[in-house]
Amino acid sequence: MCKDCGCTIAGQEHHHHHDEHEHGIVHDHDHPHDNMLWSASHQAAHETLNHNPQLNDAKTISVIKKILDKNDHEASHNRAHFDQHKVLGINLMSSPGSGKTTLLENLADMVDFKFAVVEGDLETSRDADRLKAKGINAVQIQTGSACHLDAFMVHKGLHDIKLADIDVCFVENVGNLVCPASYDVGTHLNIVLVSVPEGQDKIAKYPVMFRCADLILITKTDLLPYFEYDIEKEKMEARKLKPNVDILEVNIKDKQSLQNVIDWINFKRKMR
Repeated sequence: MCKDCGCTIAGQEHHHHHDEHEHGIVHDHDHPHDNMLWSASHQAAHETLNHNPQLNDAKTISVIKKILDKNDHEASHNRAHFDQHKVLGINLMSSPGSGKTTLLENLADMVDFKFAVVEGDLETSRDADRLKAKGINAVQIQTGSACHLDAFMVHKGLHDIKLADIDVCFVENVGNLVCPASYDVGTHLNIVLVSVPEGQDKIAKYPVMFRCADLILITKTDLLPYFEYDIEKEKMEARKLKPNVDILEVNIKDKQSLQNVIDWINFKRKMR
């Protein structure tokens, strides 16, 4: 699998370096119960390994399970950092170009909480640079050939963020509707974006991603007049996969739609 899709082995070195003890993050990797803390999406990844005809070799399945188990362990470690500092961690996932960075840029002008961003892309620091230009503390992770962030990459990024100074930490994952759904990065919530120009088949075609969503944002709704896109049908498709999922329509030109996202985040902050 890793050779075919470009995924990297959990824990491998990536293009981000840090001092192991910077910013007061203390390492304690002896967590006897962490391997039992599985996200729903990650559990699904384990359960479906045997059903993939390309991964039906017992040794291959064993290796992949070990990779995912190590990632789960580190994800729990990341959540412990967030919890210690009372920070809400949110994983943003979507196809490339759906509007993740643009959403964060626009939220920066409106939010009543402080946030930082761990930014993931294969190459360049363009998105992190855009966020920094808005005064947002953003740390760029360059994954090279990896098509997703994993918990180890996110952990490295957290060393350059002072968690004591923020209320929310967004992880802007690599643009991809497949691999990020299977890797718990240690956040508390998943927000998945899907834009109108992508077409009205994405939710049905990529069910694993949308099953793991706590909130689905249908973005670029100002383009609805120009596309054949049945937004109510797409909402129905999403709720077939996850009946209790929250769904919001977003148009960055409509400040109320952005305020609705902020209100949702603040509600989740209060519920913690």
